[in-house]
Amino acid sequence: MNAKKYYITTTIPYVNAEPHVGFALEIVQADVLARYHRLLGEDVFHNFGADEHGLKIYRKALELGKDPQKYCDEYAAKFDALKQTLNLAYDNFIRTTDLKHIAAAQEFWRRCLANGDIYKKNYKIKYCVGCELEKTDSELKDGKCEFHPNLDLEVYEEENYFFRFSKYQKPLLEFYEKNPDFVVPEGKYNEIKEFVKRGLEDFSVSRLKKKMPWGVDIPDDPEQVMYVWFDALVNYISALGWPENEKKFKEFWPGIQTAGKDNLRQQTAIWQAMLLSAGLPNTKQVFIHGFITVNGQKISKSAGTAIAPNEITDKYGTDALRYYVLAKIHPWEDSDFTWKKFNETYNADLANGLGNLVARVAKLCERAKIQDSGFKIQFQENRFLNGFRFDEALKEIWEWISEVDQVIEKDKPWTLKEVELESALKIYVEKIRKIATGLRPFLPETAEKILKQFAGPKIKSEAPLFPRIK
Repeated sequence: MNAKKYYITTTIPYVNAEPHVGFALEIVQADVLARYHRLLGEDVFHNFGADEHGLKIYRKALELGKDPQKYCDEYAAKFDALKQTLNLAYDNFIRTTDLKHIAAAQEFWRRCLANGDIYKKNYKIKYCVGCELEKTDSELKDGKCEFHPNLDLEVYEEENYFFRFSKYQKPLLEFYEKNPDFVVPEGKYNEIKEFVKRGLEDFSVSRLKKKMPWGVDIPDDPEQVMYVWFDALVNYISALGWPENEKKFKEFWPGIQTAGKDNLRQQTAIWQAMLLSAGLPNTKQVFIHGFITVNGQKISKSAGTAIAPNEITDKYGTDALRYYVLAKIHPWEDSDFTWKKFNETYNADLANGLGNLVARVAKLCERAKIQDSGFKIQFQENRFLNGFRFDEALKEIWEWISEVDQVIEKDKPWTLKEVELESALKIYVEKIRKIATGLRPFLPETAEKILKQFAGPKIKSEAPLFPRIK
């Protein structure tokens, strides 16, 4: 019997800056979901990658005096290196400069064109380079983009191709009505529905090549390149081998997407309309996560708040960072990172909580032989993870840790004789194995260390999982 298929993809980050802790949140969340579904026995395909076209990247490469492709090669490698830094288990790292992706984007264009949804016209718009999006006056705050208030809007006036977005108001609203769980959380779902209800405007999907050459060539028009969002969104299906590998595409699509709130419109309306235009199934579900601020400020290199993931993992270990972003950052509300909060969490939950319990029971086990019962604890479906509540799932596991601590205090095993001690220790060991099994999607390295240490028959003390910090 074929295993159930599960496809999850993150948004793919622009390679115009170094990876920071804010993006680590999204890729770690997606990694947890991928690991979770693998543990349930499903056939999982997890996609990650790099968005390498567009004006921001072109300008950044020119600023640094680099060829755009060489610049993208350098920065894409930095994002792919997160696989080691964050202990990620994704199956695919797509780059939008890959030849197969470029061919897929061009085929997608042809299908939308054949459906009558791409046309040419002159236009004038206000454009935010930070978002790589057109902005209407109603979307601006004091004449600025709400997500990039430090950037001046640019005014473009030229002849480009447009996508007939306005045609898809009714089809999108009908799709939303039939799929009430399409966007999580509900507040973001209501937000996008209201946006679509207000009416949709056609938007530009190309740029003049002589002004901005860094993009995918438009089929049969050498003077234009694709607007970056049109090209980039296609990665979700080109990663599955579309259009050549129809079998794999049909097996795994539609899938789950994770995205930040600044991507709400693109992921839940623009991309869905594009899929309808190309005659393809819509995405299964989109999870919109919150943002991480640092010391109460938006992450910014100039403000000194852009903390690189390895700044944390090099000192505290990968699982310490994974734990903080999963347990202490609300899945879909903005949350703050400070070194003080991180240190307090590390000591309280990891060093004094999980680490202390493991060390305590292992030390007691050195006094007795604990035979492996042969009973393997099966990974159980987690109701919290099914709802993207990573924080609640970990809270439940830490309640198990607290319960074992309380049982030990009640039993006082250090006062027990050998037979009674062995009986008590068997219970503690099984509970620790249960805790470690539950931790496998969240803290994979730690979970495997614990399961190996507590496999029996002789359990010994080992180096602390999380040495306490001052």
